[in-house]
Amino acid sequence: MPAEAAAPSGDTAPTVQVIVVAYNSAAHLQRCIDALEAQSFTDFEAVVWDNGSADGAVERLCIGPRLRTVLQAENLGFAAANNRAAALSRSRYIALLNPDAFAEPDWLARLVAAAETFGAEAVASLQLDDADPGLLDGAGDCMSIAGIPWRGGYGQPRSTAPTAPCEVFSACGAAALYRRDAFEALGGFEERFFCYCEDVDLGFRLRLAGGRCLLEPRAVVRHVGGASSGGEGSAFAEFHGARNRLWTFLRNMPPWLMPIALPTHILTVGYVLARSPHLLRIRLKALGEALGRPDLFRAPPLPKRGSTMAVARSLSWSPLALSRRAVVTRPWRRR
Repeated sequence: MPAEAAAPSGDTAPTVQVIVVAYNSAAHLQRCIDALEAQSFTDFEAVVWDNGSADGAVERLCIGPRLRTVLQAENLGFAAANNRAAALSRSRYIALLNPDAFAEPDWLARLVAAAETFGAEAVASLQLDDADPGLLDGAGDCMSIAGIPWRGGYGQPRSTAPTAPCEVFSACGAAALYRRDAFEALGGFEERFFCYCEDVDLGFRLRLAGGRCLLEPRAVVRHVGGASSGGEGSAFAEFHGARNRLWTFLRNMPPWLMPIALPTHILTVGYVLARSPHLLRIRLKALGEALGRPDLFRAPPLPKRGSTMAVARSLSWSPLALSRRAVVTRPWRRR
């Protein structure tokens, strides 16, 4: 059982619960929390969930009255830790923030205002590369008809990002806001993913249920990326990314799109494997594990069904956009 600090007192839940899942995050965690405590929007509580770290970073944190810590003895993974932490609050919104993501002072205010103004079930942040803030770390998550997700605009100049709120496929879990009722109706993250793509899977299920995601480009964080998992290209990231991408595709792609999506997926994966022979073994192992778990081929029942055409329109049909990791957005239209 996790050891946790006392919960904030009072009968009225704050508007937002911010969740920071830490795992050996000593290099960045205090900076993350300092930026969180400097937010102009103050009607929030924060939970730092430590996933069995061995670095003592959470115990050494200098924290304010809005923050509580939970010390978990084992690493449950990003998905399960966020689900457990979310259950500790009754807030209207759930905000996720990675321990290596550093929010601008108006980050939370911008997210909440966007959710309230546009009625979005999820709101994505604009993520900048912490080492070079002139480059994007992501402007929302995109999903190809081939079933391959990517962070929009990753590694591209910040000038390629939109400047006004717009629709994106889903929110990157490194810095995102979810309406609690929508998050809970979908059962939260799929915990068997452990980490990687659980945010895209949730975003896909939200789409299938008729929900939408807004990108608020004025809600800005600087993000290191991969600080707890070895980073992009590590064996851990490659294995979990490849396995979970296939699960996300099989669980969520609408059956009527499969005659187009499945051949395109196979060709795309084959091309990627051919281009990265040094990763062939680990990616084949990941695909083997994914195909060996048919129980994960089907997502849980949805609380309701959205328009299948709306889901099709939310996907990217451009091979060029996928190859370039382009920012893919659409104008936000009132329901």
